[in-house]
Parts: sequence; structure tokens; C-alpha cells
Amino acid sequence: MCGICCVVNLTASQCELQKPVRERLHNRGPSCSRDVTETATDSSYSCLFSAHVLHMRGALTPQPLHDDDGNILLWNGEVFGGLAVGAEENDTKVVLRHLSKSEDPSDVLSVLSVVKGPWAFIYYRKVDHCIWFGRDFFGRRSLLWSCWSEEGSFTLSSVSSRLPDSDSSQWLEVPAFGVYRMDLKSCSQSGRLKLELYPWVYLGTEPPNDFSCEGLPSSVSLVLNESGLLLTFPVPPMNTSIHAVLPNDEPPRSSSLTSPDDLKEFLKSTEKRELVSGLIDVLDEAVRRRVQCLPLADTTSPPETPKDKEEAQVAILFSGGIDSMILAVLADRHIPSDRPIDLLNVAFKLQESKMNPGSRKKQPNNKKQQSSADVAPSDRPANCFSVPDRITGRAGLQELRNISPDRKWNFVEINVTQEELKQTREKRICHLVHPLDTVLDDSIGCAVWFAARGTGVVSDGAEQREHTSTAKVVLTGIGADEQLAGYSRHRVRFKTSGLEGLVKELAMELGRISSRNLGRDDRIIGDHGKEARFPYLDEDVVSFLNSLPVWEKADLSLPRGIGEKLLLRLAAIELGLGPSAVLPKRAMQFGSRIAKLENNHEKASDKCKRLATS
Repeated sequence: MCGICCVVNLTASQCELQKPVRERLHNRGPSCSRDVTETATDSSYSCLFSAHVLHMRGALTPQPLHDDDGNILLWNGEVFGGLAVGAEENDTKVVLRHLSKSEDPSDVLSVLSVVKGPWAFIYYRKVDHCIWFGRDFFGRRSLLWSCWSEEGSFTLSSVSSRLPDSDSSQWLEVPAFGVYRMDLKSCSQSGRLKLELYPWVYLGTEPPNDFSCEGLPSSVSLVLNESGLLLTFPVPPMNTSIHAVLPNDEPPRSSSLTSPDDLKEFLKSTEKRELVSGLIDVLDEAVRRRVQCLPLADTTSPPETPKDKEEAQVAILFSGGIDSMILAVLADRHIPSDRPIDLLNVAFKLQESKMNPGSRKKQPNNKKQQSSADVAPSDRPANCFSVPDRITGRAGLQELRNISPDRKWNFVEINVTQEELKQTREKRICHLVHPLDTVLDDSIGCAVWFAARGTGVVSDGAEQREHTSTAKVVLTGIGADEQLAGYSRHRVRFKTSGLEGLVKELAMELGRISSRNLGRDDRIIGDHGKEARFPYLDEDVVSFLNSLPVWEKADLSLPRGIGEKLLLRLAAIELGLGPSAVLPKRAMQFGSRIAKLENNHEKASDKCKRLATS
């Protein structure tokens, strides 16, 4: 993980980096910070490259990184495949070594096309006087651009700073359409910023006929590269078949299917077991890559002490739901048994006036009974932090202890008051969420920030102790719902438009995940000097799921807790999980109860006024 930034002036004037932006970049990369300036010999342009490194792999390697030809690389990514990286190598050095061999744009694209793993990069090729930049095809790492200066200044950065009381943003997320190239000499001569796009396409398909990027000023032009060069997606397109033939040995479609035993009936099918086995295999490998690529011990330091082994290297954003439970079970396979794993569980304290809005109503003999996980915290007045995710989290913790009793599971209860939420949102979170600005961005951004910070309490029997997670790696379950029809809107689309509508919805979900989720979450988690890792968005996992017809991944004719993410629920049963395998989807903003703190009449897509008050 790194905080990377490049400021370009189309003159020889000095480039400056705003102090607030520099501070947020440093939060992302506290291990090493360095600036490098580059000015053209004819004074036609000047550049400032600023990099802030979080040591994650191999020997600590300061950035910006130079090669012998004066080329400069800023790399915020992880190479989990595609390029060979030795156990003791630093992947930034490996990427630069390959890019240094490039003689033309097609060579640069060849390197980037094969990298498996999340990345954002800025690469200056001195001989061409050009800057390459972009994000991976899912946009798993943040990269923003700002190009509003009348002086022809252009800035790329992992994070930004929101201007007080500003209705318009100076920053935009760099679209994950492909990678971009800017010819600094040409731009300086014309006095205009011209960006060339090298788009992502599926193998054998044509580039888009047209594309647009909303928000760019008229002084900036964005065009497809004239040479027609393309980047090949590292995953196949989604299987859009819609004619399902159901095996005769599947259980009947019954609304009474609600238990782990019901899921076991599906596993009597040999074909279904093979699919489940295939999913477990690719997910297991995805998790292994992400929990074993950790910093090497400093050879100059004393040997590891017992106290060192008490500190977790890996944490999981943990609700006790199926996505985080599976990540925990698989991480347990690959992390030494004497190392703890931190399970980060966040809850927001409700105001007294909102703790029991329905208490004055009579409670009729309802046919629809709430599960214990859905009981409002108002029903437990003694503990205002017993929100739904806390309850399911504790139940999930017990399941994990049953599966792996020798592991030390640190269930970190992170309790947030409204006062702390307000102060932190105004001071830090609003800048990290920026340039996104909806109510949903606010709710999820705040919940993830406090969870990733990892400061709370851990219970050891009857005793509680304060705990702050030391883990640099934070696993998150994002990507599971988008691929396996986990959201309620998928059910709505299925009911109104059938399998064809569901397939279109899932394709749209995957296509927009870079702009809706990933850049924001990367900025939020990275603010703690930690790295977000997304096993469900591993290239091999996505390739496996994209190869399957939709009815093998989900069956929305079945009830909640069974039909959505059906294949993943079956994998959970196969891995030894129980009640957590049938928990219905509950969004983080509702499970943590942050959504209850604010205006109940707000819509998730509304512009959030709380983000605009700083």
C-alpha cells in the first residue's frame, strides 16, 4: 500500500502539493516518504512525484523508484500473479524492471495486462516525455485527478482534500476504463491537457465506439489512442445464459427451506458438489495469496518474541455473515496457528430517542417472528451497542471457535458514539470519502473507517481488555454480493424481469463497482496505514464465477438466507459452518446501526449534507 501523487505544471514553475493532501498520503504510507522533482531541459514542463510507502513485501523500497534511464515509477499495488515475484522480492522493483524494458506503448500495455492483483500507478517515461497512469480493471486501488487550474496544472493522487463549503468538486476518481497517457511536450506546446485512453476490452471484442467522463473541464480532452491499442481484461466476460435445466435430484422449491440441513440436501448432487469444490479451491488460493504476502521480519532486529506472536498480522471486517465467516475459515488455514486473527466488529450507539420507537405499540401475535439477529438494540436496553451485527458477530465467533479451537480469535468490539462519529467525520472521513458524496457513501465510509481503525475491547472470559489491531492487512468481503446476487435489488429485478433481468443487473454491478465502492474503501482503510484486500475480487475467483450460468450461483425462487449467494452458502456448509450459512444479507449501514443515527427520511442516493459541513 502506498500514497502516490504527481503534480504536473506545463511550465517550469515549481509544483506544489497541498499540505492536507500530503498528510493524508503519509497516513497511507507511514514507512517511508520521499519527493522527486523532474523538469524538462527546455523548461516546457515540471513534475513533482510524491510517494509514501507502507512496507508490505520484500525489503523496504522507497518510492518514487528510478531506473537507469531516468524513468520514475509510483506503484500502489500488489502483484499476486502474472509477473514472477520471489518470496523476498519487492513487487515495485519487479514492475519497474519489466516497464523499463518497454520500447513503445504496446510493451507497457503488455506488462499491465498480465498483472494479477490490485493496482494504481503513475509512470514517467523520460525519453518520451510522457506520463502513464491508471487503475486496475476493477479499480481496487484509489486514484483521483484534478485539472482545474488555469495555469495548466494537473494532479494525480491516491487521496484528496475537500474544500470547505464547496458545492463543486475539484477532484474526480480516475475512471477504471483503462490506462491513460499524457504527452507532456505536446500538452505544453498546445497549452491544453490531452489524455489518451488505452481501454480495457475482452479478448476478441472491439473497443467502445464512444465513451465519456463526466466532470472534466473543457480545457481537458480525453480521446481514444490513435494507434488503436487495447488492454485485455484478465477475466472472461460473464456467462449470460438464461435457460436453466434443473437436475432432477435437487430438493423441491419450498419456502420452508431455512436451515443448514436444507442446504445439505443440495450437496447430494454430484454436480453441485463439484461446483462448490471449485469455488472453495479458487477462494482458498485467493485468501492464501493475501494473508501470506506480508512483510518479512527485519533481519537486523532481534528474533521474534512470544509477545510479537500475540499481535495479529491479518484482520477481517467481520459481521458474522457468510462473506466474512468464509474469509475467516479460509484465513485460518494459512496463518500460523500461534498467530491471532482480529475480527473487527463495529457498532454505533443509538440516541435514547431512537432506541425503541415501537415500544408503545402493542405486540400482536405476529406470524412473522424476528430472528435474534434482527432484534433491535432497543430490546436490550442494558447494552446500547448490541446492534444486529454485534449479535451475529458473537454467534459467528462461537462457530469459528468450534472449527478452530486452538486459534486465538480476537473479536474486537468497536463501539462508536454519535459525538465521536461527528468529530471524526468532519476532521477526516469527509475528505477520504470525497469526491463521492451520497448518504450511502457517508454511512459505509464512516462504518468502515472505525472498523478498520480496530480500536475497541476484546473479552477474555469475564474480563474485558482494550485492544487496538496491529494488522496491516484487512480482508473485506466486498464483491460477493455483486457476483452472487446478494442484494435485495437483485431479488426485485428477478421478480420483475426473470433470469434475463438478473443477468443484466449482475453485469451492471460488476461494471460499476470501481466507481461505487472500491476507491472509497481503499481511501478509508488506507488512512490507518493498512491495506484493504478483496479475495472475492481475485481474478481467478471472478473468472470462475463468470464462467457459470447465473442459476448455478443463485436461485432467487428460494427464500432469503438460502437463494441469494446459494453457491457460497453451500461452500460454507462444506467448510463446516452452520447457522451463519443461512443468515440473510444485511447491509453494513443497517447491521452496525449507523443508518439509524441520522435522518430516517434520507435516501441512500441523496447527496449527504453531513459531508459538506466541514
